[in-house]
Amino acid sequence: MVSEVYVENILKRDKKIFKKDYKDSQNRNLVKNKTPSSGGVPLVADFTEYSPLHNGHYHCMKTAKEHVPDGLFVAVVPGIFERSGRGLPYILPREVRAEIAVNVGADIVVEGPPMGIMGSGQYSLCLCKMFQALNTDYIPRGYNPSPEFSDILKRISMGHAVVPKPYKIVDTTLHETVFKGKLAEDNYVICSFSKSLNKIGFDFKDKFIFVPRIEGVSGTRIREAIVSNELDSIKDMVPSETLRILKREIENNHAPLHNIRNTEEILKNINTLSYTELSKLNFFTPELTKNIIHHREEEPFTNLEEILNIIPYGFSTHYKHRVLSILETKVNNDIISNYIETYPFNIRVLNYKNEHVLEDFKNKIINDNRRIKLWQ
Repeated sequence: MVSEVYVENILKRDKKIFKKDYKDSQNRNLVKNKTPSSGGVPLVADFTEYSPLHNGHYHCMKTAKEHVPDGLFVAVVPGIFERSGRGLPYILPREVRAEIAVNVGADIVVEGPPMGIMGSGQYSLCLCKMFQALNTDYIPRGYNPSPEFSDILKRISMGHAVVPKPYKIVDTTLHETVFKGKLAEDNYVICSFSKSLNKIGFDFKDKFIFVPRIEGVSGTRIREAIVSNELDSIKDMVPSETLRILKREIENNHAPLHNIRNTEEILKNINTLSYTELSKLNFFTPELTKNIIHHREEEPFTNLEEILNIIPYGFSTHYKHRVLSILETKVNNDIISNYIETYPFNIRVLNYKNEHVLEDFKNKIINDNRRIKLWQ
């Protein structure tokens, strides 16, 4: 069984990494507007969380590699603090998720942004800046097929920014509303990427490889099987390497992590930080801060459920869990803004296939004074 101390040590490690990365990024300037190299091996950059890597992820990887057989497949795997875009802990730490990815076919795995302490627009922008820094030639993305989404995919393939707005999707290149309603989450992410890529001036025309989602894979069933340690029940949903490494990590009491938080740190911060300190935390609203102060004036918080109950819903349904992640890490909104401005200052390689692949990768990168670091 995983101890909370193990999770606490991961967060302590990552706080040091984040602090060092941030300090270095603010002390050095990136070269702006460098012209991308047009040569080198074609680079396929796929953002995915791999929590854990299942057959849907593997299908997307395999399809992209078939589409670009001479390409370098780079998986962008978040990230510092081990919290997902939903604000929830990952099942495995990123270095283990990277190990699985390389074992099933990825050439390089690089560290993505700390998604769990960011809003969706913030981490979407960071991911797109990573695509730009990697000098990406192709971006594979899984999607849920639907009649209304086919037209959206065509527009994005043409390089149009197709942007999610409240209750509608707008092609801002042609100033046309192309869909009214709510998209499936995977499809929404694709539109968000087109918005962020357009914002940073990255030409994504003909760069997306759209891969229809396959049937027979259930993230919920996979997570339930991992929690109950009934891994053989999901052997048809995940690659054998995922199963092997999951079993190893569970035997070593290093997994699963996705239901474990540093509760002591969260309670300490919510009960002791001043109004000013709380209000400076990333995406903490005045309403949330007042709710916290009002509650603890009557009695201190004693568990996570009490905290969740006083957090109002934000723009995202995952807002509450992101708030818990912020309370775990205590990162201010101005720090996040500055971090995004220079992201990715360091490109951290979590794992790679061999030295030849690593050299091809280094030759492909738009350097801009960025440093390529190997995970240690």
